[in-house]
Amino acid sequence: MTAGRAPLAVVILTFNEEANLPACLASVDGWAGSVFVVDSGSVDRTCAIASGAGAALVTHPFESHARQWQWALAALPIEAEWVLALDADQRVTPELRRAIDEALVAWQAPGSPAGAYVARRQVFRGRWIRHGGYYPKYLLKLFRRNAVSVDADDLVDHHFAVSGPTATLRGDLVEDNANERSIAAWIEKHNRYAARQAREEEERWAAGGGLDGARLFGTPDERTRWQKRIWHRLPLYLRPFGYFFYRYVLRLGVLDGKEGFIFHFMQAFWYRLLVDINRDEQRARAAAARGDTERASARAGGIVRKDVGDLQSRPIGHD
Repeated sequence: MTAGRAPLAVVILTFNEEANLPACLASVDGWAGSVFVVDSGSVDRTCAIASGAGAALVTHPFESHARQWQWALAALPIEAEWVLALDADQRVTPELRRAIDEALVAWQAPGSPAGAYVARRQVFRGRWIRHGGYYPKYLLKLFRRNAVSVDADDLVDHHFAVSGPTATLRGDLVEDNANERSIAAWIEKHNRYAARQAREEEERWAAGGGLDGARLFGTPDERTRWQKRIWHRLPLYLRPFGYFFYRYVLRLGVLDGKEGFIFHFMQAFWYRLLVDINRDEQRARAAAARGDTERASARAGGIVRKDVGDLQSRPIGHD
């Protein structure tokens, strides 16, 4: 831990993030006590950028964001009590830095918060998405290292949880993914994510899993789980239409301009429709597999019955 700096460790996950990492590192440069970059095999200049900025660079194979975070928080030589978890396309605003500094000084007594939510400011193709219910979106990004857990079964997103009270800090965390300024890159990424989310919904949410602690008036994460409980009761193929109408009309996403229309349409409608299509396909494959199993069992049963009948009708010989 460097003297005179904030008593926290910043951890950043990367994979081919040369376009995003410099701004992320610059936003915590000279402030955080230590900075760790966990890379999963970048082939661009990501690792050189991290090392050049003085960050501790560690490599680890990627399975999912949740499992990567789980590994990082367990394996990294973090000495600080507090951790700020960042993606490479996120940067800390000066106001948020000041709020964190004040919180770490104030939260010394027993019973103080174990984690803090910060407001994400989503930027899409250079435009701050202010409407559509997308700002502020509160994320649990600051937490005590010995109080945090990660749901390793999340296939798309990652969610931190803490054992203890939480607070909400002022100041924004800007998320602006330079890699996604090409709509082709955005589509390719979300096409992969849709298949994973469909699988997660089929395996977990459809059975009611992962919705414990859902409360409308709870923490931001509890409120999100409450909203997901409603979402997963809606019929496939209809819910993307309703969600887009909710965001673009009722929550005034129309005020976000041209880029806002692209974002809300693609993220609220196109992506959700793709998830539903993938879920439908996965259900069809599962039904076909069950049918094959049942037919195989029926054929096996028929063979057994035939063999028994042959034995019953065959004369018994004598030696």
